Amino acid sequence: MNNYVITIARGFGTGGKEIASALAKELGIECYENRILTLASEYSGYDEKKFVAVDERLRGGILRKMTKTHHARPQNGFVSDEQLFEYQAEIIKDLARTESCIIVGKCADYVLKEFDNVVSVYIEAPRHYCVKRIQRKMQVTATEANNLIESTDKYRAEYYKYYTGGNYWTNPVNYDITVNVERIGQELCKRLVKDCLTEKLGVVIK
Repeated sequence: MNNYVITIARGFGTGGKEIASALAKELGIECYENRILTLASEYSGYDEKKFVAVDERLRGGILRKMTKTHHARPQNGFVSDEQLFEYQAEIIKDLARTESCIIVGKCADYVLKEFDNVVSVYIEAPRHYCVKRIQRKMQVTATEANNLIESTDKYRAEYYKYYTGGNYWTNPVNYDITVNVERIGQELCKRLVKDCLTEKLGVVIK
């Protein structure tokens, strides 16, 4: 493969998505996150609204209660939680085979663990740093920001653990690079990812 993929997992409020978007722009490649749902809808033939509904249901806490009964094959237009993940995984793998890009979230590091053209990154920061960023960006109180961080990161951890068969989302051994963005800043974070692309995959960055 001549193309490469950067996967980015991030704690809520770290600015990981912002870093991913800026890095994609600098590298001249696409950044995928929510668009994965659109592509999965096109791939499967299901209405995107059904996929969004499943995604929102997972975010609402259903993931914790999932049992085998939720995973039946589609009937009458029903899309199960696991089917959504499988469709997303196929899209992620297809992207990894065909183009250079950045994929944010979606367990992409795990989905692409057998691919040799991937650099996986985990971005984290102390709670106080994330709280201040969320307060500034979303115009909420410190208490509200803390609650958002707790609920979002809990969802991400449960999602990752379930779909990876028990792996821990924050475990640094899952990734090539784990960074504390408060300590090194966004610019150095992007530079480290670029350096890893060059050292690990031989990517020449202009």
